[in-house]
Amino acid sequence: MNNRGFTLVEVMVALAIVAIALPAVLMALSQQMNDTAYLRDKTIAQMVAANKLNEMRLIIGASGNLAAGKDNGVSPMAGRDWRWWQETKTTPMDKFYRIEINVAPEGEQDENPVYTLTAFMTSDLERDLQPQDGDPPPPVEP
Repeated sequence: MNNRGFTLVEVMVALAIVAIALPAVLMALSQQMNDTAYLRDKTIAQMVAANKLNEMRLIIGASGNLAAGKDNGVSPMAGRDWRWWQETKTTPMDKFYRIEINVAPEGEQDENPVYTLTAFMTSDLERDLQPQDGDPPPPVEP
C-alpha cells in the first residue's frame, strides 16, 4: 500500500481545529480594535478636560474670581466635537473649590463620560511677577 496523502479523518480533524481556532483569533482582533478606539477616545477626552482646567486657571488668574456652579459646552479636538460639563463645589476650606470636569464625545449621554477630571483649586490665584532662577532677564526698553 502506498501512503502519499492524508486520510479523510486527518483532513477532517485539521479542518475542525481551524474551525475552532479561527473565530477565536478573529474575536481577539476585534476586541483589540475596540480597545484601541476606546483608549484613543479616552486620551482625547483627557486632553479636552485638561484644556478646560487650564482655561479656568487662566481666567481665575486674570479675574481673581471663582464661584461654585455648573457649566457645559462643546470643544473641538482631533477632528471631533467633545461635550464637556463641569461642576464647581465649595469645600470646608475658605476660598478652596472642588472642580469636576466630565467629557464625552458629542451625541453620547451625560451619564457615561469617557473621562472625568477632578481637581481642587483656590479662588485667589496670584500671578508671580518676580523673576525666578533660570528665567530670562526682562527686556530692556531703549
